[in-house]
Amino acid sequence: MLLKILKKIKKYGILKVIFFSIKRIVRECKINNLRKNIANKNINLSNFTTKINFFYSLKEKETFRNFYEKNIPLKLDIIKSANKIVEHKFDLLGSGEVELGENIEWNKDFKSGFIWENKFYKDIKIIDLENNADVKVPWELSRFQHLFTLGKAYWITSDLKYFEEAKKEILDWIEKNPIYYGVNWTCTMDVAIRAVNLIFFYFHFQDLIEKDKNFFKEFNENLYQHGEYIYLNLEKSLELANNHYLSNLVGLIFLGIYFKDLKYKKPNKWLNFSLKEMEKEMFIQNNQDGTNYETSTSYHRLVLELMFYPTLLLKLNGLSFSNEYEKRLEKMFVFLAKITKSNGKIPLIGDVDNGRLVILSNYYNWEVNDARNIISLGGEYFNNILLKEVGANEKEDKIWIFNSQKGYKERFFKESIVFENGGYYLLQNNEIYCLIRCGELSLRGQGGHSHNDQLSIELNINGEDFFIDTGTGVYTADKNIRNLFRSTRMHNTVSINGIEQNNFYEGKLFEMKEESFGECLKFSEKSFEGIHYGYINKIGSTHIRKIILDRKTLNLIDLLDNNTGIINFNLEPKVEMIKLEQNNIILRKNNVILQISIDNDSSYKILDNIISEKYGKIEKTKKIEIYFKNKSKIKIEVN
Repeated sequence: MLLKILKKIKKYGILKVIFFSIKRIVRECKINNLRKNIANKNINLSNFTTKINFFYSLKEKETFRNFYEKNIPLKLDIIKSANKIVEHKFDLLGSGEVELGENIEWNKDFKSGFIWENKFYKDIKIIDLENNADVKVPWELSRFQHLFTLGKAYWITSDLKYFEEAKKEILDWIEKNPIYYGVNWTCTMDVAIRAVNLIFFYFHFQDLIEKDKNFFKEFNENLYQHGEYIYLNLEKSLELANNHYLSNLVGLIFLGIYFKDLKYKKPNKWLNFSLKEMEKEMFIQNNQDGTNYETSTSYHRLVLELMFYPTLLLKLNGLSFSNEYEKRLEKMFVFLAKITKSNGKIPLIGDVDNGRLVILSNYYNWEVNDARNIISLGGEYFNNILLKEVGANEKEDKIWIFNSQKGYKERFFKESIVFENGGYYLLQNNEIYCLIRCGELSLRGQGGHSHNDQLSIELNINGEDFFIDTGTGVYTADKNIRNLFRSTRMHNTVSINGIEQNNFYEGKLFEMKEESFGECLKFSEKSFEGIHYGYINKIGSTHIRKIILDRKTLNLIDLLDNNTGIINFNLEPKVEMIKLEQNNIILRKNNVILQISIDNDSSYKILDNIISEKYGKIEKTKKIEIYFKNKSKIKIEVN
């Protein structure tokens, strides 16, 4: 224990460690007091009505109705989705559509059947690696992101059943999840996301809520308690923070502005604190080139939402972040836009957990690897033509956030580009898209959301995915699946005898020791050369990969130091094997044909494999394993 303290003092300085320790002791004292006096009943919000300016208001209802009358397929899909919600049919985290029955069990993982006891939140064991329970399931449902769809259906149809359903669910949730009790109070991130979605809900049903005095009072008091909980349970230690802490700050910003005019001082404290912290975290967590330091494209999209929506809300209410904050924010949008393939999808590099702040469109069917809705919002806000064109086909999000129905012609970025800070290298022309991962592990080497994907590639030809990242599977519900999907052999790179590029431990599911230190040696419009050192202390070998791009050809050269390696190519499930010869493999996806030519000293096998294109959903696919010694040359040609 003493050794740990001394290490922290050496790393952070004695004053910072002392200050943090005092804050922690004070916090623990407050939490212990809560055990005796759980809910703060001194606050009375009977007569409170927020003065917050929001993205939309009831005055604009006719504008939205007219929009949906011009977009009938959208209208019908919203009504269909809202009716499913009324029937308590949900599809969360790869569950497939499940009917939860009349009385929702909010503390249940309905995928495994496991139920957490409703006891004091600090006494709940949320993760047990010996069972298959996934705590993310009740958390996800209790984020209440589905309420937005009920709100849209109400504005379209004026049918009161959508309000009655939302009200019933909220009151039921409050009764079954008393403040500080139950699994849905164990993760501050989810408490914050729930608070944000409850505020969105309020502005869909404001007239009905305010007429129902008892419900309005209970709603506001519960929302206020969310703020008290978040501020007491911030997910920040001495170590670097991540998306969890950002979500905490976003919750406090929304709640701080919502309750800004209350006579109580706490909301202003929440707001002032979170504004300062969010400003700092923008430059800690997001690199100069616009990439996020968690080295996950899926988490980048989540962090972008977390950084963006408060920016808009602040502006609506006479506040703002700095100009430097907004410049870095625009770079985050540009990164996502530039790595978007011509099929509208982003590569799923690193972890994928389906995380969102709010889901404004396509609640049941939104795709994890399609970020064009948030990109379209960035286009409107920054008046950025690249973002507008990449997000051109997204309509719904823009009208809800900006009341905009402007149309643009869809066009994608088609040039080679490097994002060195984040470790993303894109070789690209009009036909071939090849993204290479080569760089630091997440959180400056801590590796929490990283995979063993150094020098791994994603390959898309004429808008068709051929080689893809295999995804994530699940987290704590199955440690073996978790560890499989972050292993070297599940990525489109070279593996050697089952050795990992970066070691990780079976039970430490969000740690990966930085050993690979991926480094780009050369990059140009038509070539890449990179190296990683993950094998050097294990078998005395580096791995160098050279890639040369021509108009219709990609040449891959892999080099090892006197070792035998396996090149892994994980195929998108719809890719067909057309011809398999000794040194040639011909693949087809729809109308695109790809020929892979292997040098004479190598051999290959076609194996069964699995992928997970979104969290919790696992499907079958094929993979190509190419066996070589010391050096391999592969030519990939578009026919």
